[in-house]
Amino acid sequence: MLTNLSGIRSTAAWLAPLVIALPVSACAPQHSAPVQTQATDPSVTYKYRGDDELVAANDKAMAYCAQYRSTATTARIDSTSDGAKEVTFQCVPAPNLAATQIYNPNYPYGYRSDEDLLSVTESADRYCSNDGSQRALTTVTTDPNGNKVVSFHCVPR
Repeated sequence: MLTNLSGIRSTAAWLAPLVIALPVSACAPQHSAPVQTQATDPSVTYKYRGDDELVAANDKAMAYCAQYRSTATTARIDSTSDGAKEVTFQCVPAPNLAATQIYNPNYPYGYRSDEDLLSVTESADRYCSNDGSQRALTTVTTDPNGNKVVSFHCVPR
């Protein structure tokens, strides 16, 4: 009985990279947009990984709370068993415009924790909203000393 070895070899050569790539790609971290895990009036919870997703979760919470004519404020941040985190926002009446924190959109803000990042993000949102604008661009970076820095820019609606 004769076997076509060249056909088997060409098929094996074609399958080998796939067989090797599958286990490697399965181990790679998978990051996506923050995922809403719960929503009750007047709060919403998102699962996230990393600073960019946390800022995106804040943006989604602001949009969620806007339907109640409210603003999102951070209620709590918890770690999950899979290494991600969950942030819960409460929808509260928009603050008195005179009582909002002074914010300079041209100044980068350093932060050390997720809570710090959300606090400065909320201040930027209030500043831009009071100015009749919206926060359009958030840039999260690490400076040469290893400190995390965030900056915001407002654009007209």
